[in-house]
Amino acid sequence: MQNLIHKITTLSDSIRYIAIYTNQKLESWQRDNLNDSSSSDSDVYEELLVNPTILKIARQRGDIDCGGLDFVIIKYGNFYQLVREFQDGHISICIDQSVNPIEIEKKVNSILNI
Repeated sequence: MQNLIHKITTLSDSIRYIAIYTNQKLESWQRDNLNDSSSSDSDVYEELLVNPTILKIARQRGDIDCGGLDFVIIKYGNFYQLVREFQDGHISICIDQSVNPIEIEKKVNSILNI
């Protein structure tokens, strides 16, 4: 997973944080010297509790009559959080608010070959 995290970090300097949670294992990376970052403790809970729950409810809604779910973008006060299902878990990418997160998602998609 560290190789995949490294590939994603090279997509843009606007990427602040990456987490991959698969097979009940969390691996993450955070850019040094960030302004307005969340605490690493709350990041862990976000990856273990919040993001899996958001993906589950969005996937269930999407599967009813919307054609499924591709990804979720959350706009927090200081940044965007891009979350998408991956293997038996998810990938979560924190992006500076000065960048269009959909452009980052397209680049991530190309790395994942989805």
